Amino acid sequence: MKKIVLSIAGVMAVAAFAPEASALPVFARQTGMACSACHFQHFPLLNGFGRAFKEGGFTMMGAEAKVEGDNLSIPAVLNMAVLTSMGYIKTNQVADPTGVTKNYGNGTWGVPGVSGGGGDGEASLFFGGHVSDFAGFLSEVTLGGPGAALGSAKLPMLYDMGSAKIGVVPFATDGQGASYSMEVLNTGANAVHSITNTVGPNGEFINAVSAQQYIGTATNALGVGFVANSDMGLINITKFQQTGTTGGTYGSLGSTYARVLGTFDMAGWDTGVGIQNWSGASLYNPGAIGVPSVAAQPSANPAIPLTPSAMQATKAWALDGQMQGSLGGMPVGFYASYARAPGGLQNGEINTYNSGTLTRSSFNIDAELGVVPEVATIGAALRRGKSGFADAGGSNTNDNAIYLTATYKLQQNMLARLSYVKQSGSYWDQQNIGGGGTNSQVLGSQTYELNMYVLF
Repeated sequence: MKKIVLSIAGVMAVAAFAPEASALPVFARQTGMACSACHFQHFPLLNGFGRAFKEGGFTMMGAEAKVEGDNLSIPAVLNMAVLTSMGYIKTNQVADPTGVTKNYGNGTWGVPGVSGGGGDGEASLFFGGHVSDFAGFLSEVTLGGPGAALGSAKLPMLYDMGSAKIGVVPFATDGQGASYSMEVLNTGANAVHSITNTVGPNGEFINAVSAQQYIGTATNALGVGFVANSDMGLINITKFQQTGTTGGTYGSLGSTYARVLGTFDMAGWDTGVGIQNWSGASLYNPGAIGVPSVAAQPSANPAIPLTPSAMQATKAWALDGQMQGSLGGMPVGFYASYARAPGGLQNGEINTYNSGTLTRSSFNIDAELGVVPEVATIGAALRRGKSGFADAGGSNTNDNAIYLTATYKLQQNMLARLSYVKQSGSYWDQQNIGGGGTNSQVLGSQTYELNMYVLF
């Protein structure tokens, strides 16, 4: 039964890549079928079909021809795809009074290859797909900016063992963290898979919908995942260090990421629940292409600056779950996540996921309704967070958020998105560590963004 599901699932799937990215026509070309077969409502959300394709290691083939021989099975054509985006951002931070060098308070535009921040202005090239009967490949090259750079790459090698697949996933990524090795839920357990594919100039949209992203788990990572999965769920034990493809530094894989999740049908609802844990310490390097670190997170301006190429702890845990189904003939998804990262030094090392002195935590709930099935959605999320930084009285400052979004598909591979987030709590009233006013004035506690994403 599992093989049948995986064969059907070899249509077109989302795979993990940089946080701004979404679905990949690489796999549509490989399988000869439409994008919507593997997505729930819109990219980048995965349905059960898409999960099975991804857990199969990108190996399933469809219409595309193969070159086959003794111990050889490769696609006749190397598949590639392009993701580009554009948009407009406006925040309530104090605007540049000159209007010459505009900031987000003035309002900024992003065009393909030149970012205005937050998920617009991207231009990326993806290539990969079927390597053999048991192996697949995916990589991303970021275009524009100071030059092309390899942003992420992985080579899942998964072998059939009864109804399960078991194997290893060597990988490297600038900005997706250890969960890039293998993840399939839409809770933001990996930054790609959530109800928003728009990150925000300071990460405010993705931090509003996902507790894992709020505590900052989407860092550079390099390592090997040991994976076992079936239609009942996924186990992923990954050894990694905190350097990526552009960091250029090797070290011991001293950090450990563990993921266990179960997937099942509950009264007609496609359901998944899981737990994540990060432990250990490893070499930290934010890389050469400006990948956000804890220091750049809007809710975690650190009292202690992070030092490139230094050892840092990876200490955090998270719980998450999702339900996807329909109400009144309209598709609807519900998502929840909770994450905690301890503050202060961890065995003498700064915690990458929390450079404050108190516990950093977040509880996030999301919902998205397909008001016009397969065409238009509306969504909302609520965050109740603790920043990990103390107020004048020593209490952990509150960092809450309300997020609203709407999407419209002009085509299966063209998605327009309107996003709004309002952040509140005592954290935003604090003086910004970098100076120049409160966190709200410097970072902006409200953000509006309009984006268009195009994949081909």
